[in-house]
Amino acid sequence: MTDGANALLVRRRRRDHATSSGARRRRRPDRPLALLAAVFTLAQLALVRPVLGLGWDEIVYVSQVTAHHPAAFFSAPRSRGVSLLVAPVASWSSSVPLLRVYLALLSGLALYLALRCWRGLFPTRVLVTAGALFASLWVTLFYGPQAMPNYWVAIGALTAAGCFLRARAGRSPRALWGIAAGTALMAWMRPTDAVWASVPLLVLALVRHRRLLVPLAAGLAAGAVPWVIEAYAAFGGLGQRLAEASRIQGGLGWQIAVDDQLRSLGGRALCRPCTGPMPEPVVFAWWFVLPVLAGLGLVVAGRARRLERTLVPLACAATAALPYLFMIGYAAPRFLQPAYALLAIPVADGLWYLVRTPRRTWRPVAATLVALGLAGHLAVQLAVVHGAVTRNTANRVDWDRTAGALHRLGVRPPCLLTGHEAIPIGYYTGCSSGATSGNNENMTVAGVLDTAARVPVAHIAPAGGAAPRYARDWPVHRVSDLDVRIALAPGREGDR
Repeated sequence: MTDGANALLVRRRRRDHATSSGARRRRRPDRPLALLAAVFTLAQLALVRPVLGLGWDEIVYVSQVTAHHPAAFFSAPRSRGVSLLVAPVASWSSSVPLLRVYLALLSGLALYLALRCWRGLFPTRVLVTAGALFASLWVTLFYGPQAMPNYWVAIGALTAAGCFLRARAGRSPRALWGIAAGTALMAWMRPTDAVWASVPLLVLALVRHRRLLVPLAAGLAAGAVPWVIEAYAAFGGLGQRLAEASRIQGGLGWQIAVDDQLRSLGGRALCRPCTGPMPEPVVFAWWFVLPVLAGLGLVVAGRARRLERTLVPLACAATAALPYLFMIGYAAPRFLQPAYALLAIPVADGLWYLVRTPRRTWRPVAATLVALGLAGHLAVQLAVVHGAVTRNTANRVDWDRTAGALHRLGVRPPCLLTGHEAIPIGYYTGCSSGATSGNNENMTVAGVLDTAARVPVAHIAPAGGAAPRYARDWPVHRVSDLDVRIALAPGREGDR
């Protein structure tokens, strides 16, 4: 009896040991992904630096939830997702470094979770390489710690596509929740981008996997509902908001923006109008290598009889990129972040095939060429991100300097700025911003004059630029390369 009890105890211990060993083996693939996410987070903080001031679009999003600055005009194409994302910090603190650290940590965690959704579909080495390829792009490093929507659309697309494939294969019942979460995140940030990136998933679900339509539709609806409600509350309806969004973006239709995107790869945050010379070929060479390696990944997947796993991210990348390459008349490199994130997986698969080619005599040559190519690519990306940070830092220092000059001239909160770069300069000054025409029109001339009777109002124009009729009689001051016309409210002249 004692021997029998001991035998049972030994078997149980072996079983427990085997279970714990299996759990450790299952956890090990997460460690490289976690390490990658940590390096990505640290790289953002080191290269972009938390002291980088807020940019124009960031100001619009952050000002919606902070009590420290007036809310800037919120135009039709924008969505409230970014504002809600930064609310846990921006709602109580005006510290930009704190916000940068928070977003860097959050973006690193998000990349880790998105790549985890692809476990079991591709080897860990492919997922780590894919994550590194996406994370090392200058546009990813630059926008990861910023209050902007495109990185989060990319994370949502990567999550939704991976969970879709896992759910299709029956690998995880939780994948249904991942589909809903990924599509909701995309729609929460940019509803129209979410629809474009989800088209292949919706088609596949409709044709072959109808049970997956529910989480797809639920996620898109959950993320887009606030945007639709706001369309009826503030823009006169969904059709009117879509029309206004199209107008602000120059009119959506057949427009080839491929060359505009190439010009923006040199580190330009916004290319509108997109004029000037192309950057050096070494800066955009990777852009043409990308589809070649993605095609190689597709061939590799076909030979390995796992074609759908590669076709899905490729198809989602294509539909996500389509409107920004062929339907809009300007470019910003961040627009293509969802496509880059999705393409990274088949590209990484293709690279590993080259390194592990069955022809052993060619392996050292292939591995050397791939290593040299990746090293050169990384060097270019780091150089571009350094240039982008330098230029954007200078712009934001100029806004802050102009704000200081306005304070010395008596323009202090509460106040109103109109004219050239009124939104960012207004934020740095602590003033509201207004426009009587253009894409950011939010008040009338009568409203400006009525405000001038109560608080300081300043109109900003480039030096020598024309002033609107309502500001022509206001005293003009030269601030750097700007003409600032100021109407101080009665009783405020002595504040200077």
